[in-house]
Parts: sequence; structure tokens; C-alpha cells
Amino acid sequence: ARVGPAAARPIFEGLIGGLAEMAVRTLAACLLASAAPTSLGAEWAVIVAGSSGYMNYRHQADACHAYKIAVAQGIPASNIILMSADDVAHDEDNPFPGKLFNRPDPKGPGVDVYAGCKIDYRGDEVTPANFLKILAGKGDGKVLKSTSEDHVFINFVDHGAPGIIAFPSDELHKHTLQKALRSMHEAGMFSKLVFYLEACESGSMFEGMHIPGVYALSAASVDELSWGTYCGHPMVNGKDLATCLGDLF
Repeated sequence: ARVGPAAARPIFEGLIGGLAEMAVRTLAACLLASAAPTSLGAEWAVIVAGSSGYMNYRHQADACHAYKIAVAQGIPASNIILMSADDVAHDEDNPFPGKLFNRPDPKGPGVDVYAGCKIDYRGDEVTPANFLKILAGKGDGKVLKSTSEDHVFINFVDHGAPGIIAFPSDELHKHTLQKALRSMHEAGMFSKLVFYLEACESGSMFEGMHIPGVYALSAASVDELSWGTYCGHPMVNGKDLATCLGDLF
């Protein structure tokens, strides 16, 4: 379920060791933000939580956690584009209105990853069409303005199936995604692009892909399920959130 890992590994040497069970968003954002590129290029990040509803709490928590780590590691907020339905933090089932947690803290206050999480596309704006416009650098909203010297990181978390990944009310197909990445390469929109994808059968989205400078890593193989973590009855400050708070990578 990987494309080009041997080439990607030297760039991000030593960063994966202690993070094997972290949520994929967290791990991926750490990798990009700590990459220390040798060129003068900028760093960009596109982070997508492709689901909606309280039952999918973990995806929006993962995305906000990734956003905060990227900012903390020095990626300008202006270079981070975040898509999230943004309907979980204020859902009636959330025992902490206006907050999201990516891991339990049974007796403590937890770390609210929603605070300071700047969402650029929310609600009905979280669509495959807008995602593709972001990657192409086109459209009225916030989009990539990267160059051939820049490093681009894409982190997508949601549900999937062989050859597709899901959005709240639509889906994106493998061939469409690969075409978009190929067009980015041809347009000179990156020096290196790293794509972390967390979804069931996520490896299928990268099968047969050979695009110079693109390194893709999936949480599951072409025929494997991907799993949530901190599930069942995760507690924060004595309250049960009754959902999964993160995803295994």
C-alpha cells in the first residue's frame, strides 16, 4: 500500500519510530513539518476530514490535530488548507461543546485540538470538486499556490473502499485522484509531494501510480480495513465521549 517509501524514508529519517500508533494526521503532519528541505522552497499542507456526523468524530479530531502540529512546526497558516464538515464540535451528542479531543485523558482536562483550528472549507463545501480545485490551484477559495521548489503534504482521513475515498455526500475515484496529482506534477506545483491516506482499502488509491516526486503512504492495503482507536468509552475529565477519538495508521 505504499508508493516510493524507500525514496521518501531518507527525507524524513528517524521521525516515524515512536509514533507508530498515533493518529495518522498527527504522524503525517509531523513528517512534513520536520522535513527540513534543502531548497529555498516553501511548505504547504492540505488536510481533509472527509466525513460528517458525531459517529465520525475521530476524522475531524485527527484533522484539527494535524493542523495544530503543522502550525507549531512552522508551516504558515496561510499555507495550510483545511477541509472539514465542522459539525462535530457543536453536535448535541458532544459532552464538551466547542471542543474536540484526539486522545483520552480520563482524569485530566485533555488537549482541545479544536481551539485554533482554522477551517477553510466546511459543511457543503467539503466536496471532491473543491478538493480537486485546491490541488489544481484554481477557484475562488483558498487553494495551493505552490511552485516547483516547494514541498506539499496532503493528509486525507475518512472512509473508503477499493478505488474510492468518501466525502460527506460524494466520493472520489482512484483515477481522478491520480490524474490530479499527475497534473500537479506537470504544472510544476511541487518538488516533493507526500500523501498520507487513512481509509479502508486506501492502498487501492495508489495502485499503478508512478509520478516523479510523489510519495504516497496508506493506512491499509488494497484489501484491508483501516481501524479507529481510542474507541468504546474514551474518557476525558471524567466524561464518556462514546465514540472513537483517533485512527490507527
